[in-house]
Amino acid sequence: MRVAGQPRRTIWPVGNDRVEIIDQTRLPHVFEVVALRTLEDAAHAIRSMQVRGAPLIGVTAAYGVALALRADPGDASLERACRTLLATRPTAVNLRWALEAVRAGVEGEPVSDRFERAWRRAGELAEEDVALCAAIGDHGAKLLEAAAPPDAAPLQVLTHCNAGWLATVDWGTALAPLYKAHQRGLPLHVWVDETRPRNQGASLTAWELGQEGIAHTVIADNAGGHLMRTGRVDLCITGADRVTAAGDVCNKIGTYLKALAARDNGLPFFVAIPYSSIDWSLGDGAAIPIEERDPRELSRVAGRGPDGGVVEVEILPEGSPAANPAFDVTPARLVSTLVTERGSCPASRAGLLSLYPERG
Repeated sequence: MRVAGQPRRTIWPVGNDRVEIIDQTRLPHVFEVVALRTLEDAAHAIRSMQVRGAPLIGVTAAYGVALALRADPGDASLERACRTLLATRPTAVNLRWALEAVRAGVEGEPVSDRFERAWRRAGELAEEDVALCAAIGDHGAKLLEAAAPPDAAPLQVLTHCNAGWLATVDWGTALAPLYKAHQRGLPLHVWVDETRPRNQGASLTAWELGQEGIAHTVIADNAGGHLMRTGRVDLCITGADRVTAAGDVCNKIGTYLKALAARDNGLPFFVAIPYSSIDWSLGDGAAIPIEERDPRELSRVAGRGPDGGVVEVEILPEGSPAANPAFDVTPARLVSTLVTERGSCPASRAGLLSLYPERG
């Protein structure tokens, strides 16, 4: 997608000794590119959320393995790299999937070839992610067009967290249908949940939509139900960090409440995912590990000060404890449709198998 009118991706190789990323912890106030040269750099980028979003986490981890093998292509280095990266974020299944893909591509190969093969495989995963997200966009745009008001008024869409191109290599998952529909001329307006505590909606989704010229309004997380009840939302769409084989959806904390409000108001609740976000080993969302992040993310907030500098301030009373679960699970019964690179289906085992019969 675009930054200041110029095409950009979220991660890209430079030569064969480093990859560069957009540091998402600095957005929307500062656009900064960071180089990753080592396994430790990649692990830090994932853990600190310089990169985030399940698909982008997976690709970054793949490059992280390659960087580790560049320094030491031995078996112990490969094992250490996969173990280190897998421990960075426990909820997004794409991380495990990407590590397994790179491992399968280098195990049993001559040590002298491992770095080159891992580097190439990481690049292939990046290109695949772009193609998958573009296809999700095409299928999802059809759903948006079908839901468009008959009087040519803007389609009112509510989204939660950030599942745009910043969460992937390009295009995004939940925002890809919006970008595709916008390019085709469909009038849109997006209600952007701020998505506390890290404010990925206010900081990232709003920034992305602004760069693409899509009309949007940032709202407090708790405003969504009110907007739905008063007829100001036509549909909801989110991404997911993991979807079970039965269609349960794990996404950023607060997604479950939006799905409940959508169901109560008879509104469609779409979830857009690539196949790499489906965990076929799980049949129940209750088994998904929920990441508990640092409470300081809840007790502090960063913003631009009067002098233009970015400052961080405490917002909780001194001594008040805080809990910070990063994700919740929305049961399949509350999800209207899953949108994948192969098309759309009901959120159920039968629905997923209709798109992925080889998993039956």
